[in-house]
Amino acid sequence: MHTDTDSTTFWENHYSRLDARLGTKPNAVLADLLTALSPTPGTALDLGCGHGGDALWLAAHGWDVTAVDVSRTALDRVAEGARAGDVADRVHPARHDLAETFPPGRFDLVSAVYFHTPVDIPRTRVLRHAAEAVAAGGLLIIVEHASVAPWSWQAGEDVRFPTPEQVLVSLELDDDAWHVERCHAPQRVATGPRGQTATVTDNILALHRLL
Repeated sequence: MHTDTDSTTFWENHYSRLDARLGTKPNAVLADLLTALSPTPGTALDLGCGHGGDALWLAAHGWDVTAVDVSRTALDRVAEGARAGDVADRVHPARHDLAETFPPGRFDLVSAVYFHTPVDIPRTRVLRHAAEAVAAGGLLIIVEHASVAPWSWQAGEDVRFPTPEQVLVSLELDDDAWHVERCHAPQRVATGPRGQTATVTDNILALHRLL
């Protein structure tokens, strides 16, 4: 963990060095989940949006998306991508350091897809805020790494990942107010930044808020 570096500095440096074309395609797991669950498009909150691949895809499919990141560079690129894709009226970049502030309001979809960082933050607390931000009838989707890919910043480290069931328990949800649509840890073949491939495991949670 980069405990001596704040999130803004770390991620601003990261995105300023990153090719603006990377991360502009939607996460396949999120797209597959929403295709399978078929929610009616409404308002969406994309946490840690990066270059906006998920936000732009959601907007193209009718969602009104608040795209959150701590990096101004990333958010500027999201706005540019939204204009290029003719969805600028449905994509709203919002800068938040989620360890400090959280977007107000309730949303029909809240997604935290690979919301990982080498900077030490209260991640579980942020995910609980994410659950609180889901409107009645809405969805919370969490997709996270459950193994280390060879190209990961954690490669070579002895990393212990929680099970999806442990992640679910950590959210401290009211069982009567939520229905679990997905809670599993499937494997998939992932492609790294240089085209290399590896079998990895993801924790996938899709939770429907009833009340």
